[in-house]
Amino acid sequence: MPHVIIVGAGIVGLSCALAARRRGWDVTVVDRDFEGDRASHGNAGGIAVSECVPLSLAGMGLKPLRWLLDPLGPLAVRPAHAPRLLPWYLALRKVSQPQHYARIGDALAALNRRSLADFEAMLAEIGLSGDLHKLGALTVYETSAAFEADQASWQFKRERGVRWRVVDQAELRALEPGLAPVFKHAVMLEDWAHIDDPKRIVDVLREQLIARQVKLVTGEAVKLDVEALGDRAGVMLSGGQRILGDRVVVATGAWSARLAESIGERALLESERGYNTTLPASAQHLRREVIFAERMFVATPLAIGLRIGGAAEFAGLQAPANYKRSAALLKLAHRYLPGLNEANAQQWMGNRPTTADSLPVIGPSRHSKRILYAFGHGHLGLTQSATTAHLIGELLDDGQPSIDLAPYSISRF
Repeated sequence: MPHVIIVGAGIVGLSCALAARRRGWDVTVVDRDFEGDRASHGNAGGIAVSECVPLSLAGMGLKPLRWLLDPLGPLAVRPAHAPRLLPWYLALRKVSQPQHYARIGDALAALNRRSLADFEAMLAEIGLSGDLHKLGALTVYETSAAFEADQASWQFKRERGVRWRVVDQAELRALEPGLAPVFKHAVMLEDWAHIDDPKRIVDVLREQLIARQVKLVTGEAVKLDVEALGDRAGVMLSGGQRILGDRVVVATGAWSARLAESIGERALLESERGYNTTLPASAQHLRREVIFAERMFVATPLAIGLRIGGAAEFAGLQAPANYKRSAALLKLAHRYLPGLNEANAQQWMGNRPTTADSLPVIGPSRHSKRILYAFGHGHLGLTQSATTAHLIGELLDDGQPSIDLAPYSISRF
């Protein structure tokens, strides 16, 4: 039986492990802390199939500068990390060029078009179909100016198959009576869905893998190994242990670039740190995820509470969390969600693995087809997890991928 080593036990890594096991592979999953917190646990819980607009600062004028001057605003860069961010930022600037912008949008849409169906199938396989709620999502606007400014993005999405419709004020009040009556415009994203609890998905996936004889190895992977191994591939752990297999899949989220570098491959990957607060006593305040367009935060009604999150902080992987950012988001949410109950509120920060061009890295290493990459999904790790796993499974079986993987290749960096 062929053997694959999956490095990383977040939603993407575990989904890849499930796909490999289903295809008859012997699977070992390596992670430094299987029970520990990770980006997969604290995400907003949305299956965000509409999100095909690349991250870009074009057309924003001085807005990003104003954000940066506000230490608790929607975008922050810690000064000590700024020099290391420069190559990533320079690559980000190229995204807004029309030929790149459209190409990236097409590539994101190609993944997202099948993401919900793949995710539903994975939930059914592990017995969690009831955790998914296909109620759409609402993007809401306080001002007509902001709504009009976003029309190009809405058209960009529609051209790539995203289904959306304008919602008037009366329908918005009927759909979400818990919102403050301050919004002039709203858009319903028809195919968006949300789940009960992202952490529950990760935990049940891990339990299912153990039941299917997948081996879990606790340790920090520090180096990929393909030299002098012939038809084998391996990973070295921090304690000196080497684990060998027929394939290695790198799915360690924001830490993945370090492993790629160990075999001479560059990935422009940054930790885009996100913050949220979950309010257990306010779980019923909304029916579906709501995206507050001007304020750049979201609120999602999970089974474990109303989760209020957003913001992007670039500070590297080691800087301590600044939970004042979570508190600022919660204070903002009170303006738009009257009557929130903060009892037993839980704050969280996680490292989103974000590439400069908004596309994940999916596919083989340039140096060896025995090393496969599955990382860099940014805000879409949950959304694209099952589809990424399907594509990795096709590569493991040396088949033709059902989606052209050229846009996601690590060679683009």
